[in-house]
Amino acid sequence: MTQQIQKTLRDSAAMRWTALLLLALAMFCSYIFMDILSPIKDLMLSERGWDSTAFGTMQGSETFLNVFVFFLIFAGIILDKMGVRFTAVLSGAVMLVGALIKYYAVTDSFAGSGLETWFTNNLNYIPGFDELGVSPFYQGMPASAKFAAVGFMIFGCGVEMAGITVSRGIVKWFKGREMALAMGSEMALARLGVATCMIFSPFFAKLGGVVSVSRSVAFGVVLLMIALIMFIVYFFMDKKLDAQTGEAEEKDDPFKISDLGQILTSSGFWLVALLCVLYYSAIFPFQKYAVNMLQCNLTLTEPSADSFWASSSVTIVQYIIMLVVAAAGFASNFQKKKGSQYLLLGISIVSLVAYCYMGFMRQSAESIFAVFPLLAVLITPILGSYVDHKGKAASMLVLGSLLLIGCHLTFAFVLPAFKGNAAGGIIIAYLTILVLGSSFSLVPASLWPSVPKLVDAKIIGSAYALIFWIQNIGLWLFPLLIGKVLDKTNPGVTDPTQYDYTAPLVMLASLGVAALLLGLVLKVVDKKKGLGLEEPNIK
Repeated sequence: MTQQIQKTLRDSAAMRWTALLLLALAMFCSYIFMDILSPIKDLMLSERGWDSTAFGTMQGSETFLNVFVFFLIFAGIILDKMGVRFTAVLSGAVMLVGALIKYYAVTDSFAGSGLETWFTNNLNYIPGFDELGVSPFYQGMPASAKFAAVGFMIFGCGVEMAGITVSRGIVKWFKGREMALAMGSEMALARLGVATCMIFSPFFAKLGGVVSVSRSVAFGVVLLMIALIMFIVYFFMDKKLDAQTGEAEEKDDPFKISDLGQILTSSGFWLVALLCVLYYSAIFPFQKYAVNMLQCNLTLTEPSADSFWASSSVTIVQYIIMLVVAAAGFASNFQKKKGSQYLLLGISIVSLVAYCYMGFMRQSAESIFAVFPLLAVLITPILGSYVDHKGKAASMLVLGSLLLIGCHLTFAFVLPAFKGNAAGGIIIAYLTILVLGSSFSLVPASLWPSVPKLVDAKIIGSAYALIFWIQNIGLWLFPLLIGKVLDKTNPGVTDPTQYDYTAPLVMLASLGVAALLLGLVLKVVDKKKGLGLEEPNIK
């Protein structure tokens, strides 16, 4: 009887995973908006006059306030002071405000408005930031790109705050249980947002045969409204949990600035943080250009306008097949009967082959890249469960870095060699994208669950915030660098499907090399200092 009275929501597997689902769905929606313009980079040039530098500068602006105004550090302090549920709802609201601004910036209503005139004539020189070469604007940047950058900065504050909040929330609900599995599963679901974005952003932009880039952004705005609702529902679940446990995040062990010293003096923390910035900088900025890179390196022939493969209905069918791939693959990890597991795995693999065939028939770069998270959805729970029960988190980071290097070098040198070979090029692209996505799944399954082993529980929000802040430096810098390198290495190129992406891809592969070296150092430090990164989470 006493045990029944003491049982809380956290002790119920169904409630734990419901809380996780709410957080993951909110991040799913935010991931869609994060890359909403990535698959229509070519349309942003033709419809709004954004060249690669303008596109890259706008994309990099997402993390500007987090990096240079230290908003992420403040977000970590807010999280430690105010708790998960308050910060979750706040982050959802901030994301929505930023998204609405970005939406207006790319609408026809903005074009020709007084606001457009103001942005054309202003923000061409930012004292201090221009001298340092880190300004989010520049002379000649289209007004719509400038205003979109302002909205994206605000969205970026919200989405990164949401990221650290979700990580802290998972620790709160899963510590001592299947935490790596939970974190990996959350990221697997959230990353389906990337695939959703790649498929539906061009779909809405070209809907009805009339191109409108603002429709794609409006789709993302609606999803962020849903994300805010998810956070509000989570708010009440989390509040009930605290009522049951008697916990009061905001009052026990209040945060002190001096506590940051504990984090900053940890060599393990710095190695994990630097690994994070290198690894994520080679992935997230790449996502923003990946569709255009495929357009430049694959031989794609648009299907006949009156064929099924050119219709809008094929988009819906392909997305449904994608969901079958993800759902069956993910669910196969949780089957106790081998027969059920193999059946679901078989359904997932057959559906994946069908999806890839449809992408080939559609001759669509965005639907080809949309396979990026699908293998990750399948293997992330396996990796998370392995870390929970067997450990080896640092070793997984090393493996992830090796795969990352191989994939970017394949994109740089192997894929262009198949240009002219329609089927061969697409097969190479599919295989490389799937492997890259699977390597990305090694990070949430191994890196994020390692952070609670490095710092005290009361400052874990600040630790995640610092890691995200360091990560954001790369996420600000590399979209901008890729855009500049593209323009510099492709002088006079006006056709957005004719860029040579070799230099940017080699640059991204070099980040993987640096991450590999740091991963090896982390293994040595872990063994020497006994950080426990190679040990299982469940003991």
